[in-house]
Amino acid sequence: MAAALVTNHSAKRSRRNHGFEAAAGGFVLAVAALLASSASADDAAITRGAYLAAAAGCDQCHTDTKNGGAPFAGGRRLETEFGTITTPNITPDRATGIGGWSFDDFLRVMRWGIAPDGTRYVTTFPFPYSSRLSEGDLTDLKAFLDGLAPVSRPGLGRADSLALLARARDAMSVAIAASLPPPPVSKEPTLARGAYLAAVGYCGDCHTPRTWLGALDTSRDLAGSTGWFNGKKGPNITPDAKTGIGNWSIDEIATSLKTGETPEFDFLGGSMAEIVRNTARLTDDDRRAIATYLKALPPKTFDKNN
Repeated sequence: MAAALVTNHSAKRSRRNHGFEAAAGGFVLAVAALLASSASADDAAITRGAYLAAAAGCDQCHTDTKNGGAPFAGGRRLETEFGTITTPNITPDRATGIGGWSFDDFLRVMRWGIAPDGTRYVTTFPFPYSSRLSEGDLTDLKAFLDGLAPVSRPGLGRADSLALLARARDAMSVAIAASLPPPPVSKEPTLARGAYLAAVGYCGDCHTPRTWLGALDTSRDLAGSTGWFNGKKGPNITPDAKTGIGNWSIDEIATSLKTGETPEFDFLGGSMAEIVRNTARLTDDDRRAIATYLKALPPKTFDKNN
């Protein structure tokens, strides 16, 4: 029986590993197919921007995969505490995407969540984390998005509860601006890189509880949340031994980020399985940097009331 269990587990692990590797490779091929030809494009900037987009999972949030939508063209519906939100088109279509945005427009959106028309985004778009990206990385990210083939998607968001979102925006904006994630815990290069990538990947967006205004409770950073993104719980990923990942080694965390496999020989499921599709695209060094950063955090106990 034991031998049979090992064999079945090995087969399951092989299939899962192959799936994540295929997903990572498929993203690269898809990006190559999506990029529009441009003689003036900075290929190096686009390559760097593609890596950042993969780490952040831009394609996952901004693609209506369920209904066969075009990559990055928006249309995915997300359930939040402030109503249902449809993700926007971030291809360079000028009429329905971001093709008319200047870099300053893009920078203001990513730093402060303020759209070119002056309206504010709610934190389903996690600008409290994208605000941590360097201006150089934001330049590369925009170069990548500008290089995508434009897709027209008129009417996105018209079925949302716009009145509810409008009431929430003003209340949230002040609180959100005052609740940006804390700076990296160390200037040591690996820890600093891990902290930066955790911001790029919006780890705190799911794993940090929020106040009643929707602002991040930075005193409980990464200590787990009872649900924000599509109502899914975000477990404690600080190194607390009882309620967090204190018993996981750096290698085990890095493996989970690559294959989804946990130290208990199970696999991460739910929304975290989607996140692993993003982290599987990173280099081994970058996954290890994230793992090193998480292990260096002060341990916090998960509070089920958050």
